[in-house]
Amino acid sequence: MTTTLILSFIISFVVTTVVAAVLVPYLRKIKAGQSIKKDGPTWHMSKQGTPTMGGLAFIAGIVGSCFSIGLLCIKNGQYEHIFMLGFSLIFAVIGFLDDYEKLKKKENTGLTALQKFALQLAAAVAFILLLRYFGIVRPNLYIPFLDITILMREDLYLILAAFIIVGTVNAVNITDGIDGLVTGVTLPVAACYAAIAFSWGYMAQGIFAAALTGGLAGFLIYNFYPAKVFMGDTGSLFLGGAVCALAFSLDMPLILIPLGIVYIVETMSDIIQIIYFKVTHGKRIFKMAPLHHHLEMCGWKEKKIFAVFTAITFVMAVVVWSAVHGRYGA
Repeated sequence: MTTTLILSFIISFVVTTVVAAVLVPYLRKIKAGQSIKKDGPTWHMSKQGTPTMGGLAFIAGIVGSCFSIGLLCIKNGQYEHIFMLGFSLIFAVIGFLDDYEKLKKKENTGLTALQKFALQLAAAVAFILLLRYFGIVRPNLYIPFLDITILMREDLYLILAAFIIVGTVNAVNITDGIDGLVTGVTLPVAACYAAIAFSWGYMAQGIFAAALTGGLAGFLIYNFYPAKVFMGDTGSLFLGGAVCALAFSLDMPLILIPLGIVYIVETMSDIIQIIYFKVTHGKRIFKMAPLHHHLEMCGWKEKKIFAVFTAITFVMAVVVWSAVHGRYGA
């Protein structure tokens, strides 16, 4: 299994870097550039026109791994990695439609909030029902650090699952605000999933998680500050879907709370800012939301924010793995 996961990582990494090397110049050629919000940090205006939709590169890498290294799993009747890939691709399509609308309008607004919510909710419900049909998940809630399981009604579990998925996907999307940030933060998340799958002997989940890790590592070469390409909503929504898909496929969605702490803090800073602004009729808690923009306004450089947020996630990933790797007596 070790060799399989390493190969999944390598194939995804290589495919991603090769595709990105071709994709970035092509996106620049067709002028598929990112539009920057005028009310954002003024220095971000220099990023205007940076190619977007670069997430297609690591998506290609992950697809390559799932349908090469993952073939053995398919032959053995294991389809978890294909289910997770399909689910993530649905979110990538939603993101692509959003990116396309932005490029067509030449501004930083794509699909409406209602359109995105409806599409995401439908995808979330369909995915959970699929996992339930194949017996991959149960309507029970595993509490990782306490190592207990709470029995739930089927309908309540479905509602909770849909809420977690839609919330997490959008939290990942919000985190994608400065060069390389969501790529760097999601790398230890993906690696943690791969380590857990390895500990439990979950081959299909391990292949997908290793491919995700490899794809992000390859993409970071182009996405790290100063970014040569942005992943766009195409990439960030795919990542959100992948992060959720792995949590549910491993039957422990609550692991997203410690593992995705940066996503949560980023989202909460945005929510708090909006609520406080409305309640106080124009006052702000943060200089700008989400949190990474506030830190920028406080003088933090993008590289420092990247390093601190990625390090925090890495520490949480180690803590999470330590807490759950022995769940099945491994």
